[in-house]
Parts: sequence; C-alpha cells; structure tokens
Amino acid sequence: MLVAPTPQRHHRAPKSTRPAPRVANSAGHQAVLATRLTPRDRWIINMLWEHRVLTSELITSAAFPSYRSGRQRLRELYLWGVVDRFQPFTPIGSAPMHYVLAPAGAAALASQHGLEVKDLGYRHDRAVGIAHSLRLAHTVGVNEWFVGLVADAQRSGAFTIDAWWSEVRCTRLFGDLTRPDGYGLLGHGGSHAEFFLEFDLGTEPLTKVVAKLVGYSALADSTGISTPLLFWFPTARREANARRQLLVAWRGLDNPDALPVVTAAANLLTPDDQPSPASAVWLPLNTHSSNRVRLREVLPACPRPAEPANDSVVVLPPPDPMPPPASGPGAGVR
Repeated sequence: MLVAPTPQRHHRAPKSTRPAPRVANSAGHQAVLATRLTPRDRWIINMLWEHRVLTSELITSAAFPSYRSGRQRLRELYLWGVVDRFQPFTPIGSAPMHYVLAPAGAAALASQHGLEVKDLGYRHDRAVGIAHSLRLAHTVGVNEWFVGLVADAQRSGAFTIDAWWSEVRCTRLFGDLTRPDGYGLLGHGGSHAEFFLEFDLGTEPLTKVVAKLVGYSALADSTGISTPLLFWFPTARREANARRQLLVAWRGLDNPDALPVVTAAANLLTPDDQPSPASAVWLPLNTHSSNRVRLREVLPACPRPAEPANDSVVVLPPPDPMPPPASGPGAGVR
C-alpha cells in the first residue's frame, strides 16, 4: 500500500442496484399463485421442502431445457415469494445461486396436501439459515449427487430414479440406528434396487467413517432387509485408504453378507459436461477384481419397498425425484 496507494475512487461505495419488487404473501396472492404455478413449479417446491437447498444449476439441469429458461423461471418464483435465494461467499469466482423455500411456497405446499403451514413445521428463518450452516457444502454435495442420477436417467432412459429420500427423512425413520445421507430407489428393466448413500467430503477421520458400518449392520439385522451401502469419496487415494479399513471392519460384523458395501471416487468420473454417479466407477468391497462397473450392475434387484406412512414421524410423502415434463404455452420458459 505504501508503494502503490489505493486510489480514492476505489473507496467509493458501489452503486446499489434497485431491489426487485417482491409480492407479499397474502390470501389474495395465494389465489393468484393457483393460476400461475405449473406442475414443474410445484415439483421445485416439493424438492426444496424435502432437500432444503438446491442450486440454480441443479434445478435447471434436471427440470429445464436450458439454463436461461430455468434462471428466468426461478427469478419469477423468487419475485412471487415462492422461493428465496442466497449466494455463498467463495474466494475464487462466484458461487451459483442457492434456492430455499419461501413463505408463499410453503403455504402453497401445505394447501396442496390439505395442511396448515404450522403442520409442516416450516420456519422461514430456519430455511434461510442453512446459508450459514457448516453443513451447507455437504448438503449441496449430496443433492448434486442425486440430481446427477436424475439427469442421467432423463438423458439415457436406461434407468429411473423412483425414490430419493433426504438426510432429514432418513434420520426420522432410521435415526435410532444410523443416519444415511440419502436413500435411493433405482428402477431398471422392470426391477428395482435400493441403496443408502454415505457422501464423504474428506473432512472426517476415516475411523469415524468406518464406524458407521455398525449402525447399518444393526439396521439390516432389525429389518431383515439387505440394503447396499454406497460410499462416495472425493479422491481415489482416500477411497483406497478407506477400503482397507472398511474391509477389516466389515469382516468383523456379525453378519457381513447382510450389508453389501460398494465404493467409488469422484475423481474417477470422466471430466465431461455431464458426469454421472451411475458411471462405471463402482467397486464392491468384498471383491478381488479391480474392474469398476456401473451403479446398476452392483445393486441387487429387490421388491419395491412400500412408501413410509404419512404419520407424525413423516409429515409429507417423499416427492417424485423425476420432474414432470414441460407442457402448455411457453413450456420452455415456464
């Protein structure tokens, strides 16, 4: 600073932009929304309620034909008070816009299911509060993983994603034994395959990651259902270190065959425009082969499980992960 003093013009406050006018949430506004919200808008509302936060990139990749049309529609939903948004700080570049459920969206969701907003347990401050959560990156990472599956299913048509439960729903259902980061049900060729996901960012000690096998083993013993457990690691190096410890712990379980374990690493994906967790990056834990296979090849077929009851534990049924097709005038934008 002594060598090159900062010019005075750099100390001037940036010119503030005029805030976009947002509609207040009222009974009249809810009546107007009934004529404006499309099935795809309601899908976005349901997904934000279930999964808390989705970025503009995730929403548009799954539900819109282009980023421009998705961004335009999300802006309209924001101005109508259906969604709220924030942009986390990042030291390099700029982060995508993150969307959460706003009061008008929560009111529309509750009315759709014949409930009051208070029955949902929705609070606006909690919804926006995830912007300051230390688990924001993890939550977005899990959602990005599942949206990658949804987008791949739409592109290829080789499989379907018939269920995607959030960490919150899994905790309410299985929290006394284990807390998965997500649950999925994949459909392929008339059969179904379910799985639990453990999404690792490399921030936890591997001993803590490996210790999770005990809870999943207890869940398999209590339910009598053998559900594969997927571990997703950030790098192949961390995966290799984890596999050695996982194998020792897995063999020490009372009934290891009841808990199939499969691992993969994010940096094994082909760096193209549309990477997918369904790609051939998966390797079963109890195997001597080094050949990696596609996700649907490591998931054993199972009868489709029943949806959880709509009771005091789970207020709303899980939304369909697959978005509805665009229809009607202006479908490309709306």
